[in-house]
Amino acid sequence: MQTDIDPRSLIGRKAFDRKGTKIGTVDEVYLDDATGVPEWAAVRTGIFSRDAFVPLEPSEFVEDSLRVPFDRALIRDAPDFGVGRHLSPEQELQLYRHYGLDSPPDEPVPDRDFGRLAGQEE
Repeated sequence: MQTDIDPRSLIGRKAFDRKGTKIGTVDEVYLDDATGVPEWAAVRTGIFSRDAFVPLEPSEFVEDSLRVPFDRALIRDAPDFGVGRHLSPEQELQLYRHYGLDSPPDEPVPDRDFGRLAGQEE
């Protein structure tokens, strides 16, 4: 994804799958604690549904919407960790596996959770 986009600008934008089918609306953006780079978005998948985490890499921000290169069914079946909290390294690894992505390179991990919310200060 473009790294020069303010992650807060994604909140409220529509999200579409690889076929152009609407998934939902971006509720939250999660940043990697070590790098500060936007890594995951929580997308509200329906009025009575839940938020599904989608990877921001290799997604694209196109014409004011988030384009996620996965099928809607795969996105809706993503592990549900709730929103508004940090993603633990284990949860993040589950998401990488779910989407068939390589996990991020092993780096020394501070003894705290990953995935602080964009716009929240520590």
